Amino acid sequence: MGCRSSKLVVKDRPSSYAREGTHWLDPRYHDDKRTSIFKPDELRPVLKEPPQAVDRLVLNRVLGSMIGSAVGDALGASVEFRPYEYLVENPITDFTSGGTWGLQEGQFTDDTSMALCLAASLIVSHGFRPYDQLVRYKWWHRNGYMSSTGECFDIGNSTRESLILFEQRQRKFRKQTKIPDEYMDHITDENVLQHFDVFCGKHDAAGNGGLMRLAPVPLFFWKHPVQAVEYSGVSNQLTHGDQRATDACRYYGALIVAALSGEPKSALLDKNFYENHIKWFGDVPLHSDIREISQGSYHVQNGYNDGIRGTGFVVDSLRAALWAFRSDDNSFEKGVLAAINLGDDTDTTAAIYGQLAGAYYGYSNLPSKWTSRVYAKEFIECLSKWIVYEGDQWPQKQDKKSDILSIKSKL
Repeated sequence: MGCRSSKLVVKDRPSSYAREGTHWLDPRYHDDKRTSIFKPDELRPVLKEPPQAVDRLVLNRVLGSMIGSAVGDALGASVEFRPYEYLVENPITDFTSGGTWGLQEGQFTDDTSMALCLAASLIVSHGFRPYDQLVRYKWWHRNGYMSSTGECFDIGNSTRESLILFEQRQRKFRKQTKIPDEYMDHITDENVLQHFDVFCGKHDAAGNGGLMRLAPVPLFFWKHPVQAVEYSGVSNQLTHGDQRATDACRYYGALIVAALSGEPKSALLDKNFYENHIKWFGDVPLHSDIREISQGSYHVQNGYNDGIRGTGFVVDSLRAALWAFRSDDNSFEKGVLAAINLGDDTDTTAAIYGQLAGAYYGYSNLPSKWTSRVYAKEFIECLSKWIVYEGDQWPQKQDKKSDILSIKSKL
């Protein structure tokens, strides 16, 4: 490939991090001798606000989405993998400690950890850099970066396989380019990265792993709907290659953008939402299974009895989250509990619901009995401010080589 390490834009403590105050999002900046990477709540002493105040109305929706997703994740964590029949007899009504993963109440699982990795990448990269996203997912998988417990205790099979493949490609790339091993996670030069295949998801991987972590992308790019929808799909392809998973993310990303734009709930649930926002989707149609959902297949009254399922299959997840949003009577509490009590992939169904419902209702309308107890609340609040700040700066401020402009999407 002819690449040489001299082309790399690599520094142990990049000046842009220090200048912009986001060095605390990068574990490399801290103590290299630590054997574990900082947990979100351990970063509280070094949190730094953006250099300028951000729009409070926008922040209310962005924070609502980020915290809303984390709340759903934490509420559903204690009964993950429990069947519907169990939850009929033992419905979730509040945070619970113990359970499937032995967590403390309010702690979240992989859904939120990966979303925080994605948000951190968008902020530090000033835009969409897929390689950096995969690096941070790898840090989470191997070292517990952005985990509520300090370790990766819950990961989907497709995500695990894609991250293992990413590491294999890193090793192969290092040998081909002669890049020193210690620099492999630091590469920012797109002239180098254009030779690296970031699409690590198997073509038939149709799980909900891309959808569960999606929110930071549409939240960051909401002022640029076309890019928001495209990047929502690409963000999924890094770990899940099935077109249904990609298009579920594109459609849900568009809904989150519309929510941030202040569109009414009736517009979000309109069976013609796709047609009404067709320009956002470019020339790429939705997969027929996702198209069916966009046309209102989730508009049913009896939830589980009408075929709504909270499984890990992305089509089921999307339909279940939208059913919960449609039937929540404008109550986040009612909707998130309904999503969980479908059973099976409880934390993820609720996290996906929380992304859209939180963006629509706003943080100020979420139940304080939960928002006050969610793990690393202060960290997520600060991160949300940076999402708004950096999103406002894009594309004027972006590193021209950092976005996906030179990366060929599979959409």
